[in-house]
Amino acid sequence: MKRKAGKAHKSEIKPGKPAETLAAEKFIFKYGGWLAIAAVLIIAAIIRIRLLEIPLERDEGEFAYMGQLILNGVPPYLLAYNVKLPGIYLAYALMMALFGQTTAGVHLGLLVVNTASIVLTFLLTRRLFGTVAGVVAAAGYAFLSLSPSALGTSAHATQYIVPFVLGGTLLLLTAIESGKYRLIIMSGLLYGLAFTVKQHAAFFILFAVAFLAWNRIQARPADWKKMACETALLVLSSALPFAMACIWLYHAGVFPRFWFWTFTYASQYVSIVPWSDGWRIFQLKAPIAIGPWVWLWCLAGIGLSAIFWNKTVRSQAVFLTGFTLVSFLSICPGFYFREHYFVLMLPAVSVLAGAAASAGRDFLAAREMPAAVQWIPLFIVMLAILIPVVKFGGFFFRATPVEAGRMMYALNPFPESVEIAEYIRKHTTGDDRIAVIGSEPQIYFYSRRKSATGYLYVYGLMEPHAFASKMQLDMIQQIESARPKYMIVVDVKESWGRWEKSDLTIRRWTERYIAENYRLAGIADIITENYYPVYWDDDARKYKPKARNNVYVFERKTL
Repeated sequence: MKRKAGKAHKSEIKPGKPAETLAAEKFIFKYGGWLAIAAVLIIAAIIRIRLLEIPLERDEGEFAYMGQLILNGVPPYLLAYNVKLPGIYLAYALMMALFGQTTAGVHLGLLVVNTASIVLTFLLTRRLFGTVAGVVAAAGYAFLSLSPSALGTSAHATQYIVPFVLGGTLLLLTAIESGKYRLIIMSGLLYGLAFTVKQHAAFFILFAVAFLAWNRIQARPADWKKMACETALLVLSSALPFAMACIWLYHAGVFPRFWFWTFTYASQYVSIVPWSDGWRIFQLKAPIAIGPWVWLWCLAGIGLSAIFWNKTVRSQAVFLTGFTLVSFLSICPGFYFREHYFVLMLPAVSVLAGAAASAGRDFLAAREMPAAVQWIPLFIVMLAILIPVVKFGGFFFRATPVEAGRMMYALNPFPESVEIAEYIRKHTTGDDRIAVIGSEPQIYFYSRRKSATGYLYVYGLMEPHAFASKMQLDMIQQIESARPKYMIVVDVKESWGRWEKSDLTIRRWTERYIAENYRLAGIADIITENYYPVYWDDDARKYKPKARNNVYVFERKTL
């Protein structure tokens, strides 16, 4: 199964060369891969560091707020809750403990996670197809996972899944070869950690179990007892992180709410979009997520086709087809196909692009083409990586963080959230509660103030499912009981996600409750991507909004 890492083609090192030349070539073939990876990592890091201050979007705001609560001793699902599993909240808490509870701290955490993913992509692909393929795959993943088409500068849960899945897969391949039980256990633990980050990772666990069992069945003679033992170890170790999370949440007294949100409600959430609409949504979303990287995806398709015409790639046919299939399945739950979901496909795409470069080179070498000609496949793949980088040059190298955020998220109120939260922080104490009527949890994080309600989004309240109306009444009761000092009402379509059959009770209540108990303290008028004035106090009360996208800040009249 294992192809020796960095194995040179016969055209790479020829006898009869001067000793100095041979020594230089040996150094390049021994360390060249890591030097190339270092260059890729440096370039990717420069871009990410330049854009560290891109304002947090909604998911990041949720994760950061929940991580902030954890750092303050509050377990998830107590004061705030959503459909995500607790692993992503713990990961954010860890990164913010290391780098600070700031926008830059969140994105430095992503830099660390992404660096690990790039290195693991290199190691996995090198193990399968050699050093050149590994470098190609790592470079591909580095820039694909940075792409604004996949919202790559945002620290979504999908970015955090990838290193756990790649690490688990690399250990699994080593365990299959060595037969060491401890490697199987370590592999399972990493897959299990991926699942605690987001439920979508379950597909990779199923693949790991099936691939391990298939390998043992293929052995002659088949050792059924060993197969049963190894697969049981993999399943149990994969389940362990989730089991430990459940025990923690049970002792924290939040297990019933955790289970409701992450499984009971989640099952409703993924059932809203009918199967008949899934393909239509995929056709709409996939071109957006792929963007100008389409030629790299096509080369990945060629890499997959190499199972039919290249001996080395054919030896990995089951792994490649299985890994690619589950990568696709992992973006399918709910048929929403959001851009950042496609991050889960990027490791497979990158590995296959590396396979295409390796197989193409083998094809030309087998026909005794000149050494320079044999590098053409590599050149083609690198062009497919570099051309989109040039196309996104404005985003990567020139745009300010706010401009880059607008390029990805248009008129969503993410830059405005920073100023709004700063105002709230200055005009409240740590004991005051605030409420956001909309889906902008980043305001809670920035302001470092606790939410008056556990509902961080109104999306779930607008969805056509059995729990929506009850959730709205629950949110209303929580806010009325907490009597928040400030209420932030987000009048932005994307912050509500209204459906045709949405229950609008919460909107009608908001208008009435604010009219009775609050007065206007601020307004953000999102006129254009680069012009979004924010007015406060008397200026806000005199101002008449010019745009349809606004965020209103209301202060309680009497406490």
